Amino acid sequence: MVCEKDPLVQKVCELYEQISSLESLKPCKDVNMLFTQLVVTCMPPSPIDVTKLCKSIQDIRCKLIRLCGEAEGHLESHFSTILGSYDNPLHHLNIFPYYSNYLKLSQLEFNILTKHCSNLPTKVAFVGSGPLPLTSIVLASFHLTTTSFHNYDIDPSANSMALQLVSSDPDLSQRMFFHTSDIMDITNDLKDYDVVFLAALVGMDKETKVRIIDHLAEYMAPGALLMLRSAHGARAFLYPVVDPCDLRGFEVLSIFHPTDEVINSVVISRKIPITKQCSVEYPLAPTKLPNKCFDIEMFNPLNHVNLLEELDIEEQLS
Repeated sequence: MVCEKDPLVQKVCELYEQISSLESLKPCKDVNMLFTQLVVTCMPPSPIDVTKLCKSIQDIRCKLIRLCGEAEGHLESHFSTILGSYDNPLHHLNIFPYYSNYLKLSQLEFNILTKHCSNLPTKVAFVGSGPLPLTSIVLASFHLTTTSFHNYDIDPSANSMALQLVSSDPDLSQRMFFHTSDIMDITNDLKDYDVVFLAALVGMDKETKVRIIDHLAEYMAPGALLMLRSAHGARAFLYPVVDPCDLRGFEVLSIFHPTDEVINSVVISRKIPITKQCSVEYPLAPTKLPNKCFDIEMFNPLNHVNLLEELDIEEQLS
């Protein structure tokens, strides 16, 4: 059981106390400093398993993830407003302090995507796009240059700001669409998408995340790909973790754990055909691949070193 005596946990708890005492999480010197310290603390590879945290630390972790989500929302809104003041917002994306991280993460996700699909998708959904939909923008601009992107967010003001960013661009304004909807209310339309991306902070607790994944499993087209963002090691203090066993109705293909400043892990899975879901072998659970294994990769795009470990999926889920 991992508890308060662990130095990393101690530091995270100290930062949580300071962050939770702030009057506002909108960008300012103190907010920026504390969250930078938190990210730097959690970024190095760590053997810590957040599932083995004692209850008091589990509670702090859940609250900290929500605080991170709130702060991230404020940060994106702040910079989306600034970018929206330019005649050509997309020419100034590098003013966002984490833009380079999004470039690397999008490159990683594109590489993963092309590894597991023979044809580039024609229609993609991004769930939880927010006021600054950088993943959709970067993928549409540099990687999936003929794909249409349907961005879903429950907040109308977020969609309004996001639309402002692409409306002046002759290409993206024709290929990026914004829907103000709770993804749990979207049913048959989900069958139209070749790939669905699920943002890390859509479903900030395990129960909500699993409920959303189950909804996607019910309505996505058989064979369509689901790409989720997760977290590994100490980075799980910043974002929710998606376990392979959470992906009922999907075939888990690969899990990638970046080891550089890109914080999120990436999980890619494929919607299982109904005939397999209904069989005894596939009782609405993450399925085995034909070779009975999936990839877990530690990915560092800075030095291009991939450490590949293949684990039996039965071993992972036991």
